[in-house]
Amino acid sequence: MRTLELDNMGVKIDGRQVHHLGFADDIVLITPNISQAERMLVDFDKACGKVGLRLNLKKTMFMKNGLVLFATFTLNGTNISECSSYVYLGGEINMMNDLAPELSRRKRAAWGAFKSIEDVVKRTKNTRLRAHLFDSTVLPALTYASETWSLRKQDERSLNVIERAVERTMLGVSRFTQVRDGIRSSDLR
Repeated sequence: MRTLELDNMGVKIDGRQVHHLGFADDIVLITPNISQAERMLVDFDKACGKVGLRLNLKKTMFMKNGLVLFATFTLNGTNISECSSYVYLGGEINMMNDLAPELSRRKRAAWGAFKSIEDVVKRTKNTRLRAHLFDSTVLPALTYASETWSLRKQDERSLNVIERAVERTMLGVSRFTQVRDGIRSSDLR
C-alpha cells in the first residue's frame, strides 16, 4: 500500500485523507465513488503482482451506501460481488449501521465459548474457578469489539440477559429456581 499513489484518493475524515484500512492481509479500500474504487483496486492488484501476490476475487467484495443506486464493480473484466454486510477482523459491519446481526453473532459466540468449557464446569464445584472460567472465556467472546458499539438500552438489556443466562447455566441454577428461591442476579456473580 505504501508504494501506491493514493494522496488524492479516499475520503476526508476529521481533516485527514483516509483511503484504506489494513491488518495483515485484510484490507478495506475507502472511496467516495465506484470509479475511484476501481482505479484503486487495479493499482493495488498491480502492486500485489509485482511482489508475487494475487487478489482472491472470490473473497473480494464491495459495499455501497444508499446514495449509490446501482453500480457494477469490475477488476480486469471480472465482476466483484456486492454485499450488504461483511465480517472484517471478527466483527460484522454493514452499511445500515445495524448492530443486531453483530450482537446475535456475539451471543452465539458466548454460548459456543461456554460449550467449549462445559465439561470442565460440570466437574468443578469451586465457584471461584467457574467465575474465572466465565470471565476468561465467555465474556471475551460476548464482548469482542464492543468498544466500537453504540448500544441502545434494549441492546444492553439483551446482553445482560445472555450474560445472566450463561452464569445461571454454569452454576446449575435454572431461572425458575432463581425466581422461586428469590436469588438476585447480582448474587449469582
